[in-house]
Amino acid sequence: MGDTVYPPPTAPGANMFGSMPGYEGMAAGGGFLAPPMPLGPVAPPQPGPDPEEWIIPTLSEDIAREAFRSFVSTHSCYSESPVNDGVITNMEPFNTYRYQLETFTETRKTEQAEKPYEGEQADFNIQPAPQPWDIPAKTPSFFTKHKQNIRVPFTSSIKECTNCNALGTVRCQECNGNGTKPCVLCNGSGRHNEQGCSSCDATGKKRCIKCNARGNVDCESCEGKRQMLSYIKLKVKWTNHEEYHVVPQHSGLQIKLDSVSGKQLFQNSHSLLYPLLGFPNPAISEASQRMIKDHQTKYGQTSRILQQRQTVELIPITKVNYKWKGEAHLYYVYGNENEVRADNYPATCCCVIQ
Repeated sequence: MGDTVYPPPTAPGANMFGSMPGYEGMAAGGGFLAPPMPLGPVAPPQPGPDPEEWIIPTLSEDIAREAFRSFVSTHSCYSESPVNDGVITNMEPFNTYRYQLETFTETRKTEQAEKPYEGEQADFNIQPAPQPWDIPAKTPSFFTKHKQNIRVPFTSSIKECTNCNALGTVRCQECNGNGTKPCVLCNGSGRHNEQGCSSCDATGKKRCIKCNARGNVDCESCEGKRQMLSYIKLKVKWTNHEEYHVVPQHSGLQIKLDSVSGKQLFQNSHSLLYPLLGFPNPAISEASQRMIKDHQTKYGQTSRILQQRQTVELIPITKVNYKWKGEAHLYYVYGNENEVRADNYPATCCCVIQ
């Protein structure tokens, strides 16, 4: 019996990869890999925050007026008269809650890949390739998006580059393999202004810069190496899936609150969360139960859930009623940033530049 030649002269086809345990999908070109079972138990039920943490101090008139002044200063056509002369008549709090759920997942998929051969070991079939989910990958900090490509051990083999027929070079498309191009100044005639063309020394041709007059260039596939390394690529992706629920408030403020922050009342994280129970506003408990169930069902089927985190914030909203020149008006101050919304501001001017 003759000695086995190694590495093999040609790369295995996808159907050969498809016979490898854990890589059966490679016969169809690779693709998504079902995740393993969860690594840890579900966290126990989580109680709501203590009552003393629910309270946000009432907004003072001075802070409300200063927020109003800052808002007006950003509008060049707004007069400051309502700020300076207006009288606050009533301030009503309409604080609301925002629930956030984050589910940090890892997905893995495979595909057949090639790269220029640069002396790597061709290790195909030396021993069985590790299972896709057993291959170590460097997990980033939780809730941080990241990607990593890994060459699967014991799947690499060498093959000739088919793009250049293992020559390492291909014909230059710029000059069609001639090494020269027609002179632009004389259109290839060799003459310009009834004289010999000085740009091409009256030859009508110019040296091709792209291929350095060789007529060929390095193959882009193998980068001139003549051979390719064929292997299974494992693509690992970490994703943070975020979802929010804001409890409806009835202040009359018609605006999304995702641009502002609130006071954090509660936060916890675990590999798999349990819904938040006993929160004073039942809408938060209902949102927690619904969203956690949806996330674990949806993402648990297509990826490995590494960590979940839930956060409850109290977002301050104050409706400020004031009088200016005998007329009643209002504005809203909301979020920790004291953002202001003042529709129908009573003192604007139309600035027209002729």
